[in-house]
Amino acid sequence: MPVHAVIIAGGKGERLGGVRKADLLLGGRRLVDRVAGALGPVESLMIAVGTQGDGRGRRDDSMAVVDIDAPVGGPLAGLAAAVESLRLRGITSGLLASAAVDTPFLPEDVVERLVEALGDAPVAYAAWGEQFYPPNAVWRLDALQDLPTQVRAGTAPTSLKRLLQNLNAVQLDWRHHVDSNPFLNINTVADLIALQKLAGK
Repeated sequence: MPVHAVIIAGGKGERLGGVRKADLLLGGRRLVDRVAGALGPVESLMIAVGTQGDGRGRRDDSMAVVDIDAPVGGPLAGLAAAVESLRLRGITSGLLASAAVDTPFLPEDVVERLVEALGDAPVAYAAWGEQFYPPNAVWRLDALQDLPTQVRAGTAPTSLKRLLQNLNAVQLDWRHHVDSNPFLNINTVADLIALQKLAGK
């Protein structure tokens, strides 16, 4: 089954002083490039760049999609924008992998393992014990076809977490596969410093 992918990269990085996370360097590589590399070969790669679409966080091998400007923004709006972009290209079936741009140590087998975990469910998402990571997931496109309209109308779930709950998502706990949490993300300067140290090891 074909797998498309979107990197959720529209956050404003307010706790980092307004820096666009996608272009932050960690171990000499931009976060967006690290995540794209972990996603591996996909049918098409999109980057949800927020509502401004100002050109930052782009890659030559990807398509930028502007988040749907709606009452509920954030990762949900980026996911909805990717679904709409695919639909405009005539793609309404298959799988959509999503990943947060601020998870620089994303496992290189993340898509493969989530697809395996999916089974007959509409979505499978990543977890590490009690910590779960809604943006890092694989979705069935046919389960998301109403999402862009719902986001615009303000009738969509209020978050990716709520969307996962509504869809009875499958959770995949990575503690069974690796020794340390590969989904650590960057929200603050302290997070960035800590993960810079990990990247240097």
